[in-house]
This record gives sequence, structure tokens and C-alpha cells, in this order.
Amino acid sequence: MNRITSYVHATGTVSEVLRHRAGDRPPSRMLAFSDIRRPVVFWNITNRCNLRCSHCYIRAGPGRQREDELTTEEGLALIDDLAGMHVPLLLFSGGEPLLRDDFWDLAGHAKGRGLTTALSTNGTLITPAVARRLCDAGVEYVGVSLDGATAETHDRMRNVPGSFDLALSALRNCRSAGLKCGVRVTATQENYTEIPDLIDLSLDAGAERFCVYWLVPSGRGREGYDALQLRSREIAGLLDLLFEKAHDVDPAAMEFLTVDAPQDTIYLLTKLQEEDLPRYESMCTLLARSGVGCSAGDRVANIDPSGTVYPCQFAQIDELRVGSIRERPFGAIWNDPENPVLSNFRRKKDLVGGACGRCSYRDTCGGGCRVRALFESGDLRGEDPLCPLCREEPPGDGDV
Repeated sequence: MNRITSYVHATGTVSEVLRHRAGDRPPSRMLAFSDIRRPVVFWNITNRCNLRCSHCYIRAGPGRQREDELTTEEGLALIDDLAGMHVPLLLFSGGEPLLRDDFWDLAGHAKGRGLTTALSTNGTLITPAVARRLCDAGVEYVGVSLDGATAETHDRMRNVPGSFDLALSALRNCRSAGLKCGVRVTATQENYTEIPDLIDLSLDAGAERFCVYWLVPSGRGREGYDALQLRSREIAGLLDLLFEKAHDVDPAAMEFLTVDAPQDTIYLLTKLQEEDLPRYESMCTLLARSGVGCSAGDRVANIDPSGTVYPCQFAQIDELRVGSIRERPFGAIWNDPENPVLSNFRRKKDLVGGACGRCSYRDTCGGGCRVRALFESGDLRGEDPLCPLCREEPPGDGDV
């Protein structure tokens, strides 16, 4: 994650809530900038979903529950393994995780084992009662997907009428229950011009975090990818907007981030260098402590509904399969120095090629998102096409 608010203000906001309970862990506000390499685990607990989003990286939807989904017993054992590793955060995702019948058993067990947990959801099922129950189950943060400032845009991308209003209600219900929550938006050609209004709407609904994802060609996100993906100039415009908002909005009210694009940090770094030397030096320190480049396969891990392990949630393809928890415990898989997939991801700064390999910022950026590079060039070591600084492209229409 590129923590824009932390870079601008040298402080944390929602990140501080995701605190470590084990005595050997650093304060949570420094989680992203520590030397600890226990991964944040994104666990897709089910493929089942009540929406059918056009960009879903796991192709979730109604009737999509996998027959080989982990059983409750296997899920509880996985949680025990993760607790034994002292992973900093377990994020329940889907599909829609609240559709899994044993979700409350899994969440309660994680709480009992001392794990910090968060929920990634479409928000449609979070009534006031569910929000209170999430608090009781120990979930400390809820990320709600909201892909437009209008019902027309959001419901079109989510393919279910009424999902926009339910997502907004989820944010308000979480806040009423005392549960920290935020908005996650995947920026595409369909919705990026609405992001300024979406920020205002999110603030009004009580969201404390605004997290922008750039489209990754994974799952249904591969369909129409070239037409939907933003151009580098448009990404730069959104980064300018988020930088400005991070300046103007009280960090206690909302935290701004982008995801899956280490090159964003370079763009932000150059802006800070032009504007403020002390904060520029602070950002350099935070970047040095957080590690270089894409966190996949190092600081981030993904487990799919059947227990298959991947470097990140967007890397769910056969050639990037790391292992299966049905064959070996997650801890043994993740700490295997001979695993070829993990070795490639962990050495990406040295192996990256193309324009990223020639770039003077390579040692700070690390080469961007490897999944996008693989899709674009067929080579895991290729260049990420979304760099807002170094990519040349023909002029387009107006900026954000």
C-alpha cells in the first residue's frame, strides 16, 4: 500500500487500529514500515457472492461456490497456523465472506487466537445488527467496495441494482456500531471522473479510509482490460488529487492510499521533494523501512477458497501457484527458501527488466506490479505499464 496520508503528514490513522497483540511485534502505526516479513494474509474464504462485479479478480458470483472449498475444520486449523506465525493481519475476503455459513465461527476463532482481523466486503449484508456482531467477533476494520459516486455507475459495475444504497448503509451502520470502516474503489475508465465526488460522499458516510486500486488483469478484470485501464496521465491526475486531499483533509478523519502500484510512491516522492524537504526525508525513511517494490510474495500472501497459496490475491493463475495448505502448513510453504515462485517475487528488484529495469528509480520502486507486467509482456520480469512518471503515451481527453 502507498500510504499517502502517512507520507504527507508523517502520521498514521486507521493503520493504528490494526494493532499487534504479541509482545514481539512493533506498534501498529509502524506495521507497514517495519522489518518484519510475516505476511498480511488475504484469505478468500469463498467464491460465492450475491453480486457479479465486472472486474472481480476471483470471478465470484451467485452459484459460484467451489466444491473443494476448505471445510470449517481446515479453516480453523489454518487460523491456528497463522496465529502461530504471528501474522500481522488476517483479512477475510471473498466473494462475499459474510455468505459463508461458518464465517462467525472462523472470525471468533481468530479473535480467540489473538489475530488482528479485517473484512473486505461489498457491504450489502451489513445491517446494524451485523455491524454490531462484527465488533463482537473482533473484526477491527471493514473495507466496503464502492465503485462510483452514483448508483448508476456503481450498480452497473456491480451488476445488481440497489447495491450502491446498501454499500452506503453499510458504512453508516459500521460507524454507528463503533467499527472503523473505509471505501475501496477500483479506478477504471468507467468511474475515475467520479472519484472527487466519491471522496466527498465517503467522508459524509463516515468512511475513515479511502483506498484506490488500479485495475489488475486478473479474473474478470482481464475482460476488456485494455479498454478499461487508465492511462498513465489519468493515474497521475488521480495521484495529484489524492495528494491534495491528503493535505486538506484531517488525517484523523480520512486516510488516503493507493494499492498495487509501487511506482506511485516515486511520483509522490518527487512531489514532496519539490514542496517540503523535511517531509521528503521522512518519506524516504518510511520507504526504506517498508521494503522496495511490490509486496506480493513477501509482505503479502493470498489463500484461495480451496487453500491454494499465491503471492497475492491478483496472482491466482497456475504458473504463480506457491503451494496448498492441504499439502503443507502455510508457515512451511511461506518459509521455504527453495520455492521458485516466491524466490522470483522476492528477488524482483534484481530481475526486473524493460523500462523498469533501466529506470533510475528502480531501487526505490522495485519495478511495479508483477502481475500487470506478466499480462502485458508475458514476462514476470517485464515493465509495469502504469508508471505515471516514465511511460510515454499519446495525448488524450481532459484530466480528473
